[in-house]
Amino acid sequence: MPPENESVQQAASQSVEQSDKPSWLDLSSYSNQGYAPGRGKIIRAAWHVVSLLIFESGWFPFRRPKVWLLRLFGARVGCGLVIKPQVRIKFPWRLTVGNHCWIGQSVWIDNLAEVCLGDHICVSQGAYLCTGSHNYRLRSFNLVTRPMMIENGAWIGAKAVLLPGCHVGANTIVGAGSVVRQPVGPEEIVAGNPAESVCYRCEPRTSK
Repeated sequence: MPPENESVQQAASQSVEQSDKPSWLDLSSYSNQGYAPGRGKIIRAAWHVVSLLIFESGWFPFRRPKVWLLRLFGARVGCGLVIKPQVRIKFPWRLTVGNHCWIGQSVWIDNLAEVCLGDHICVSQGAYLCTGSHNYRLRSFNLVTRPMMIENGAWIGAKAVLLPGCHVGANTIVGAGSVVRQPVGPEEIVAGNPAESVCYRCEPRTSK
């Protein structure tokens, strides 16, 4: 048998041996009974349908009806919101959006806890705002949620990931593809996984 085939066979046998190890997690004991989604089953079911048909689909590009629907389901939305197609919002009643914000295509706002966006914020395509995780120290893998705040003038780059509890300061830039786990200070530019400070912004010129 060629040496490369022997190494593949050994790796496969080791994988089988490892699969016999007992799991440290017991997902059969998981329960989210301590978590309150904030609305009853009927409202949540109605939002699920509206989200699939209007927000997550690509065929409905009109933003004004979307803003109206968000407010109808309890979101606090300022003026001038631009929201692109294929946006996922877990619970609109746990969303606050300031004035003149942009939410790009395929953004996922997974707001099991409160997400608050200030004024003039750009959340670019494919960004993921995550407020929920799990307690891996418990066998039952309990749900853990933490709110998120993004202050005025921040720009969240395409496909960036913001993890639970993130607080992004005013006028900050989070680079494309970055993973933010810690608070980001005002006017800071961060990038990478995990996101680290690159430099600080200067106040931009007024466009002519």
